[in-house]
Amino acid sequence: MPIGLLALAIGAFGIGLTEFVIMGLLPDLAADFGVSEAAAGWFISGYALAVVVGALVLTAAATRLPRKPVLMGLLGLFIAGNAISALAPTYEAMMAGRIVAALCHGAFFGIGAVVAADLVAPEKRAGAIAIMFTGLTAANVLGVPFGTFLGQQFGWRSTFWAISVIGVIALIGIAVLVPSLRSDARPAGAAAPSLRRELGAFRSGQVWLSLTVTVLGFGGMFGAFTYIAYTLTEVSGFAATDVPWLLVLFGAGLVVGNWIGGRLADRSIDGTLLGFIAALVVVLALFAWLAASPVAVVVLLVLMGGFGFGTVPALQSRVMRYADQAPTLASGANIAAFNLGNALGAFAGGIAISAGLGYTSPIWVGAIITAAALVVMVVAWATARAGAPVADRADAAPRPTTATGSLATSAH
Repeated sequence: MPIGLLALAIGAFGIGLTEFVIMGLLPDLAADFGVSEAAAGWFISGYALAVVVGALVLTAAATRLPRKPVLMGLLGLFIAGNAISALAPTYEAMMAGRIVAALCHGAFFGIGAVVAADLVAPEKRAGAIAIMFTGLTAANVLGVPFGTFLGQQFGWRSTFWAISVIGVIALIGIAVLVPSLRSDARPAGAAAPSLRRELGAFRSGQVWLSLTVTVLGFGGMFGAFTYIAYTLTEVSGFAATDVPWLLVLFGAGLVVGNWIGGRLADRSIDGTLLGFIAALVVVLALFAWLAASPVAVVVLLVLMGGFGFGTVPALQSRVMRYADQAPTLASGANIAAFNLGNALGAFAGGIAISAGLGYTSPIWVGAIITAAALVVMVVAWATARAGAPVADRADAAPRPTTATGSLATSAH
């Protein structure tokens, strides 16, 4: 494993931590700033919207720049945003810190995925992306409980100072451990990187199908997960104090699913997506049906995390494959698609609860949205096969590498 992947994973850990840890700190933030729970909730919603903007705008702005320095600059932005949050004297200042930190999120994961894939051989690219995203899954399993505990013991500001330190460690790690990238070196006579070339990747119907699968597939899981605490306490019968540990189990499923999904995607991207998304539909349906059974819920919670996050390396790899001549902006767009899916799932699940359908209804909604993702994925797979019947392998014969397309695997 290239040591540079560790630095990328540390950066992913810090970014995942700043996104999710605030959920456990919202009561403290609301009390300190004298705002309602709904107003404090905008620290989460505002962050997600800023992720989408940053994923597209900052990634587009960086198309002509070498990727390693860009990643370092994004981490500098991340550190600044969390420092602003730690020092924030007012609600507005805290929101500004959240937005500044969020702007780097999508661009870091989008560009970082390209860099991670460029550090390894073509047949190992999905696995390399999975290693980077392990930092994000670890943030859910280890970072969020610890960050919440730290905030409860020493005040919520201490959590954001700790996240800032993690950002500094990641910045140093990338500076020292990530080598000079072949994707940053432009051979004589090669086309210069350009926004126009990056935008050209969106002429591919397969890129759009892949982005749609990301929105629907992740949206289905997140729709079920957003209101899972209500399901666990009101339907399954768990005590509120059990919820954090149950979420650790969910996080463990994320880690295992991410690792297995990355390994399988290196063999077959489309096969992995079809299998995992179909399995997720079944798991969500069983979860909604058996939600009153605590034993079943424990098992299904792990499986939901595993199959849900197991799609991430394959989804990211698929977008980058079909945008192989200019993968950076498409990769960032897929990170934006994940967050759009989060918003879609949470919104749809909220409507179901507001309609009086009960606390299992968001899980049923999630199963329906995920089933729609499966339909789109079948269409994507079938049209890809019909258009170019090449074996669906990540180590398929690569196209010639260009200055902006170091991930030039065959787009079949």
